Formats: sequence, C-alpha cells, structure tokens
Amino acid sequence: MISVQSFFDLSTFPDATLFNNTSSVWQPLNDLKEYMGNYNYPKYQEVYYRDGIPLTEHVIIHEGKMLCFNDFEIEFGNTSKKGLLVKRGGAVLEGASVIMAGAVITGKQIAIGKGVLIETGAMIKSPAILGDYTEVRQGAYLRGYCLAGKRCVLGHTTEIKHSIFSNDAKAGHFAYVGDSILGQNTNLGAGTKLANLKFLPGNISIFHEGKWLDTGRRKLGAILGDGCQTGCNSVTSPGTLMAKEAILMPNVTARGGLHSPKAIIR
Repeated sequence: MISVQSFFDLSTFPDATLFNNTSSVWQPLNDLKEYMGNYNYPKYQEVYYRDGIPLTEHVIIHEGKMLCFNDFEIEFGNTSKKGLLVKRGGAVLEGASVIMAGAVITGKQIAIGKGVLIETGAMIKSPAILGDYTEVRQGAYLRGYCLAGKRCVLGHTTEIKHSIFSNDAKAGHFAYVGDSILGQNTNLGAGTKLANLKFLPGNISIFHEGKWLDTGRRKLGAILGDGCQTGCNSVTSPGTLMAKEAILMPNVTARGGLHSPKAIIR
C-alpha cells in the first residue's frame, strides 16, 4: 500500500484527524466532503457581506467577529510571516484577518483563521477552511471543499477544487489544483496544472509493485509529498503520486503513477 505516513508529516497540521497514517494516500480525498460537512464553522455576521455579492469595503475578522473597516489601519506585509497587521487607535489587533473589498464569498461554511488575507477579486465558494496566516491572492477561485493549513498561498488566478493544502504549501501563480493533496512545504511553479480526469472512462489506477491498484476515484489529480516542487508550466497526469522531496522540472508532463522520494522528473 502507498500510505499516508510515507508521504506526510502531519504532526503540526491542524486538520490531521482527516488523515489515517495507515490508509492509502488518496483516502483523505474520499473523506474530505464528510469532514468538511461536519466541521464546526464560525457564525460570522452577514451584515458586512452578502452571499455572492462583492464586498464594497474591507472587512476585519478579529476574535470570531466581523468588523466594518471604518477606523482601522492595515499594513499589508508578508502574510505567511505574520506581516499582516491591523491597528485600531494605534493598537495592534493580534491575529486579525482581512477580507479586502471586491472579494466574493458564497455560502456560510467558511472558516478563516488568524492573520489571513483574502485579496480583492478572489472568489470563495463554501465550504472552505483557511488556516492561520494563509493568503488568498487576487483572482483566486476556490470552487468548494478547499482546505488549507497554516501559512499557505492560494495564488493569483489559481483555481482550486476539492483539495487539501498542508502547512506552508504554496500554489502562487496561474495554477490548477483539482482533487489533489499538497504536502507541507510544497511549491508549485507558475502555470502548474494538476490534471484530475483521464480521457477514458473508469477509475484511476496506480501501478505499484507489479500490480494495478484501483483508487476507486474517477477524479484524482496529484498527491505531492512533503517538500515536493514543480517547475513553471509543468503538468501532472491524473493519478500522479510524487513522494517526499521529488521535483518536476519546468515544461515537463509527469506520467501518472508513483515517483520515488527525491526523484527528478524530466
């Protein structure tokens, strides 16, 4: 079996209960909808935003409450390094998050951690869970069932659906991430596409140790172990499994199946 524990260190991941160390590495994707459906989401006041309508002004979230921008001062530093600062009357509101004017949120199943920044033009469809100090950049499109840990980057004009980002996972620019898992400290180069649907009908299977393993999934993108990287304009075929610290070179398409730890895919 290609197991969760061979791909990920989940010791500091806030949603580690979604993972079972001894299950197949794609099992968390099978359980994601139930996990997010049962999640205890905060009840934000909707007086400051309307479902599906772009925000007309910045909104601050602090200690579980949404606050109108009015008399706040914002310093937009490096979000993942706690550089986003919100001040009121000169005092810093520790852990305050910011949803910028022009962002769009649909649905009520949204959880936003401490120090999160959601930039203008981002669209977030629930359910979505955004961990502490995560940044959702301008033009990002979160299509639902998106779970991000701490200090993640969900990048500019990046589309994400039914996927999991472990702590410090980054998809900074022009990416597509569908039915995928990004381990901690993974980084997708600009223009990376994680394809999730094969042309032919049927489930996606993985060839391993001389036999085919049926994943039971019609859609399966890529699973990147901790520390993996992809180069600019690279593509992973459906069912690509990159073990820890594997590298996909720029302008290369990775075949589906298992790639060994520290592999260089050319």
